[in-house]
Amino acid sequence: MNAPTIVRKPSVCPHDCPSACALDVEVIDGQRIGRVHGARDQDYTAGVVCAKVARYSERIHHPDRLLHPLRRVGPKGAGQFERVSWDDALAVVAEKFNAAERDFGAESVWPYFYAGTMGRVMRDGINRLTHAKKYSRFYGTICVGLAWPGFIAGAGKIAGPDPREMAKSDCVVLWGTNAVATQVNVMTHVARARKERGAKLVVIDIYRNATMEQADLALCLRPGTDGALACAVMHILFRDGLADWPYLEKYTDDPHGLEAHLRTRDPVWAAAITGLEVAEIEAFARLVGATKKTFFRLGYGFSRQRNGAVNMHAASCVAAVTGAWQYEGGGAFHNNAAIFHWKQTTLEGHAFIDPATRVLDQSRVGAILTGDPDALRGGPPVKAMLIQNTNPVSVAPDQTRVRRGFAREDLFTVVHEQFMTETAAMADIVLPATMFMEHDDIYAGGGHQYVEFAGKLIEPPGECRNNHQVICALAKRLGVDHPSFDLSPRELAEINLRESGLPPLADLIEKNWIDVQPDFRASHFLDGFAWPDGKFHFHVDWPRVPYGNIGPVGAWRSMPDLPDHWNAIEAATADYPFRLATSPSRSFLNSTFNETPSSLAREKAPCVLVHPDDAADLGVADGDWATLGSPRGEIRLRAKLFDGVQRGVLISEGIWPNAAFPDGKGVNTLTGADPVAPFGGAAFHDNRVWMKRKS
Repeated sequence: MNAPTIVRKPSVCPHDCPSACALDVEVIDGQRIGRVHGARDQDYTAGVVCAKVARYSERIHHPDRLLHPLRRVGPKGAGQFERVSWDDALAVVAEKFNAAERDFGAESVWPYFYAGTMGRVMRDGINRLTHAKKYSRFYGTICVGLAWPGFIAGAGKIAGPDPREMAKSDCVVLWGTNAVATQVNVMTHVARARKERGAKLVVIDIYRNATMEQADLALCLRPGTDGALACAVMHILFRDGLADWPYLEKYTDDPHGLEAHLRTRDPVWAAAITGLEVAEIEAFARLVGATKKTFFRLGYGFSRQRNGAVNMHAASCVAAVTGAWQYEGGGAFHNNAAIFHWKQTTLEGHAFIDPATRVLDQSRVGAILTGDPDALRGGPPVKAMLIQNTNPVSVAPDQTRVRRGFAREDLFTVVHEQFMTETAAMADIVLPATMFMEHDDIYAGGGHQYVEFAGKLIEPPGECRNNHQVICALAKRLGVDHPSFDLSPRELAEINLRESGLPPLADLIEKNWIDVQPDFRASHFLDGFAWPDGKFHFHVDWPRVPYGNIGPVGAWRSMPDLPDHWNAIEAATADYPFRLATSPSRSFLNSTFNETPSSLAREKAPCVLVHPDDAADLGVADGDWATLGSPRGEIRLRAKLFDGVQRGVLISEGIWPNAAFPDGKGVNTLTGADPVAPFGGAAFHDNRVWMKRKS
């Protein structure tokens, strides 16, 4: 027997927006995927990739992949489907969408998507159909709705120092990101700084995770108290002469006002709020105050609280007080989205947009589907949905309402998916989708500076079709006649790059990726920050932050205009004495990878991490079944004793399939979907709950 032919080809991981890792993929006999490696010749990925993507062959060749269009024949959610042809499936979809439009208006149809792929063509092309048909538009709030406004509030835009500069830092602060589990490339550059420069690593989080275990200084604080920590650190910097006054006078809006505001925000005040020791806060402040080349890598985790935008702004302010922005290897970084200048005019069909068409909040899908008039923005009920790249019946907050909404017999749902997810099981039509190695697309890494191309490596199995094919086929059946629906993915990618002022697709294909990081002065805002006055803003006029447009009316009114601890979190009470965070696991990415054997073997089963003293008070032993309840519902899962949290804090890692829980209710049964200030979003890590032993 001849040995298989293995050819290594470039690609891009589509699953994680900060990383978008450049890949080197083993293709076996032109038909199957072997081992997946990080691309060594791209200096951000630097040859490293997470374990779950390294074993991507488990996912792409999984025996449970959807291969053919299906039509529901039993009750919703019962999993009873029959195989149909693509023509028949698309005919049903067009018929139902047209009927909804005829009877309730075009806004009764809501195309719904998110970040299951970060490819520009495959993720965002659904908007072109939405806009052309005047369907209800989509407001994506699950991930960035709290973090981005908070960072923009200070710097004026989502951009910052070159992330590769972490390797040139003397101190790296990983704040609210479990990088070992979720951004392995960050740790690559941190390791280089520690090896070559003796750099210190500070990790700030709410539990002792894999990243915190590697820290020189680990600060484990209570959820939602990061703003208090940041304020106390700045108080110390001003108090002890560690603030960089020449920098503050030149680059910031009101340093004297900030100093005066912070005089009462001392370490004793912050210790009572955060649960940290005064000595820990003092040590952190002295370290970053004395180490000018400190790189603050600000993650998404600590902003997933109802006060998340305020916390993000406060944390970003620390780098301005120390003057760290001036130095290579210094400053504050959250995401590089603004450097790519994406326009996407043709790809998303901006010419079709009718500003009068309502925009519905992704995070409030449960309220929307159960008829909440505020969530529906005064418009008609949603009667039909097309869902791509997301699994709301697992990942959306307030799951009790979400599941009740999707169970409506008068709601027609078509789901374009790779597996029979919880959402697909609730659908009327299920369409089989390609994976990223089975189509062409372009990508950009929010956590780095590369625009990347990933070409089709193998043929898709069965009758799988990519997102672009489905959108174009539906457009024609729905009567949309426009040249943009006749273009290939590569043609749309070419136009998208040109409209955005980026290099042509031919260059991207030849080189695999192109570095678009601005020069040092621009990246460090040495010619001024992105606000009209050129200053970093300690004062925040929240409604003027250039981000949101449909958030809760007036919600910003109670937000502080200077860095502070904003006590807007879902605080513990006598009835709900614990605070629960639904943190990411190492082997899943939201609900992606929770079907692969190696990920399941590593994670084992859903559990809740509970401090041993809290467990003792409840009579809960390690491995006992426990019931957790919030104002939104109850779930059951195993308790795991863990002393790496403060008392009163619970952690449940990973989004498991609902079927992994005894009652079929996943962890997002407990999370709230109330719109969060200033512009909406979901506070996934901000939940007050009770816990008891389940006999």
